[in-house]
Amino acid sequence: MTEQPENDRLDNDYDVVVAGGGAAGLNGALMLARSRRTVAVIDAGTPRNAPAEGVHGLLARDGMPPAELLARGRAEVRSYGGHVVSGEITRATRTENGFTIGLADGRSVRARRLLVTTGLTDELPDIAGLRERWGRDVVHCPYCHGWEVRDRAIGLLATGPMAMHQVQLFRQLSDDIVFFTHEGPELGAEDAERLAARGIRVVTGKVTAVETGNDGITGLRLADGTVVAREVVAVGTRMAARAGFLDELGLPAIDHPTGAGRYVPADPTGRTEVPGVWAAGNVTDISAQVGAAAAAGAMAGAQINADLVEEEVRTAVAARVSGEDSLGDIPLTESVTGR
Repeated sequence: MTEQPENDRLDNDYDVVVAGGGAAGLNGALMLARSRRTVAVIDAGTPRNAPAEGVHGLLARDGMPPAELLARGRAEVRSYGGHVVSGEITRATRTENGFTIGLADGRSVRARRLLVTTGLTDELPDIAGLRERWGRDVVHCPYCHGWEVRDRAIGLLATGPMAMHQVQLFRQLSDDIVFFTHEGPELGAEDAERLAARGIRVVTGKVTAVETGNDGITGLRLADGTVVAREVVAVGTRMAARAGFLDELGLPAIDHPTGAGRYVPADPTGRTEVPGVWAAGNVTDISAQVGAAAAAGAMAGAQINADLVEEEVRTAVAARVSGEDSLGDIPLTESVTGR
């Protein structure tokens, strides 16, 4: 499927502006465009999964390169009249009839509703060489990358609150797992027993660097100079919602209950506590994979359409009642009785 750039423009007014053009945003826009809503997707072009070779766990699209998946999604949205444009949203303000959305390049656009699908950023530990291998042999999600690193020598860094859970998931994929305590707290007796029972070796001490060779990672270097041979590094990142532009609307990102980062709270339909604003995908569900994010975007898009329909019904009823009042006893529809 090829993209259709002829409607890659930004008008002044839309029923809905979608902030973010990943799986959640594009699927939300698709639902809205198919419901004959005017919709614009504004995307900054920095997808979280850009370093990955393929999207995994997505039925009928497993292994598809992320860029190809997004290109197909943009083409589908455009085929129904939706607009997909490049730009970074920097502010959103309330107006009488919805919102004004401001972009970094000075453009602005009005929308009756706002769907936020800007995703999140992964904040990696400050370890030399780690970011350079991110998305290849430095991974975080056993469901996203686990099959690709199966049976390899994996080292897991205890860098987040979910480290004990994460290491057991990777143990399902390989018999050769080393748990690096790094700068984390000392292991309790119960956690140490759980690791030992599954044959997971524990290495204490701060990790200072990722060692690499021609074929990728060769090991992890400790502060004392010791290098522990590894081929893959699993790491828990701190995840931060890309949602600073919502602050002015009174919807700042808050700490996630797991302690794993910051997110924008929303109910299961995507509705936030700010009227007219919905959120879907990783910006509100930090653990969602591509399929779940897309499904959440579809749900939010349908809910927004329903909300707009309800508003339009109320407006139509009010106009009808007002018309009846102004016309007195004159019927608004002509009777066909006796014709």
